[in-house]
Amino acid sequence: MRNIGVIIRKELADTIKNKTVLIQFLMFPVLTLIMENAVTIKDMPEHFFTILFSIMYMGMAPLTSVAAIISEEKEKNTLRVLLMASVKPAEYLAGVGIYIWTICMAGAGVMATGLPREKIPFYLIVMGSGFVISIAIGACIGILSSNQMVATSVVMPVMMVFSFAPMLAMFNDKIEKVARIFYTQQLKILLNDMTLACIRKETVAVVAVNAALAVILFIVAVRRKGLE
Repeated sequence: MRNIGVIIRKELADTIKNKTVLIQFLMFPVLTLIMENAVTIKDMPEHFFTILFSIMYMGMAPLTSVAAIISEEKEKNTLRVLLMASVKPAEYLAGVGIYIWTICMAGAGVMATGLPREKIPFYLIVMGSGFVISIAIGACIGILSSNQMVATSVVMPVMMVFSFAPMLAMFNDKIEKVARIFYTQQLKILLNDMTLACIRKETVAVVAVNAALAVILFIVAVRRKGLE
């Protein structure tokens, strides 16, 4: 736990210095507050921008941040130094994952300020679940990438699919049929109602399969390349 705490504090200090990573955690919460309070469109669904930006935030910020952090530290040999200083790979990955999840949940907490109080716990549980899957996918990309440039080139199309497919699915039935296989689309369906009654077998199955695939890919990535 001490080593994990050290990793968390290190990543916090690095994030404050790294504006590229920092802006990802600030952009969507700020946009949500602005759009929800400044834009009013006739017949617009309630909390439209909160739900829209929440899903984009879920599919973008944790995924790209974890991939960038791991690949950058591998490229600069910072990770090798940490491993030589008695930090175990599992401790490092746990520290990065916990840190990213926590800071993402803080952003989700800001985005939830416009929701009714009784819906906030459900909203945060859904967001937290999505963040875990995104973090696992981002870690896979970071581990398998030899440097940050490679990680960026791989993570961008993956991020675009998970972040923008649910948005495009609102306007195109064919895209909606494809998007249903992704966890972000299924979690968006939950956020549309934010009640236990809206949980369906299809949603649980798709999210579970996505989570299982993310974990399997993560294990394969660690066994194949490790954190060398």
